Amino acid sequence: MFQQAKQSRVFQDIINQIQEAILEGKLKAGDKLPAERKLKELFQTSRGTLREALRVLEQKGLITIKTGTNGGAIVKNVTTQKISESLDLLIRSQKVSLNDLAQFRKDVEGIVTGLAAKKASDENMGALNTILQKEQDLVETGIDQWDNFIDTDNAFHMELARIAGNPIYESILQTVHDNINRYYNRFLVKEHQIMIKNYEDMCAIVEAVENRDHVRARSLARKHVKRFNKFMEAENVDWFQQN
Repeated sequence: MFQQAKQSRVFQDIINQIQEAILEGKLKAGDKLPAERKLKELFQTSRGTLREALRVLEQKGLITIKTGTNGGAIVKNVTTQKISESLDLLIRSQKVSLNDLAQFRKDVEGIVTGLAAKKASDENMGALNTILQKEQDLVETGIDQWDNFIDTDNAFHMELARIAGNPIYESILQTVHDNINRYYNRFLVKEHQIMIKNYEDMCAIVEAVENRDHVRARSLARKHVKRFNKFMEAENVDWFQQN
């Protein structure tokens, strides 16, 4: 499976060979890599270089390294977790501008909502309408329910992502919605009128999904994200002028 590493770039070549073996299915979740001594012989490299390469593979989420008598490098199940973790750090550090985040959300939320309109079952519609009813109750209660309103809006978008049935979209959007409150807290003014408008958008989206109108559902989701970004734009400019 493995061969001597190219001496001009030993470290990277070790990573590439093991990574490709995992991604191609030659090594499966739960498989144990050969012992360190054997790997050193196969790659014709030093212990230090080998261990550093294995640490990089562990950071990528491809293997886990266990110590002890029965330890070693064990292949992990490849998931979207590491993608989500990287995006999580990017958003949490707020290195992504408000407009960049809005553009990304407008595209992805539009696709996801369109897919949901094609796939939604009666059970799915029940879940969406339950969220919609909760949102209505919060709006009627007023601005004191702002935080719950934001949480319910996030839950609504994530329910659409689950209905769409694509784990990559769901994982990425989960990361976005787990961290988007940082932007809301800084740039979204708490106003009851915003709650009302959000509820109206949700009603229109649910209607389009229920009617299996994927074109309208997609368009409504994009307009919804664009509208809320506009709500934050003025506050965004003011904040940067003051800091």
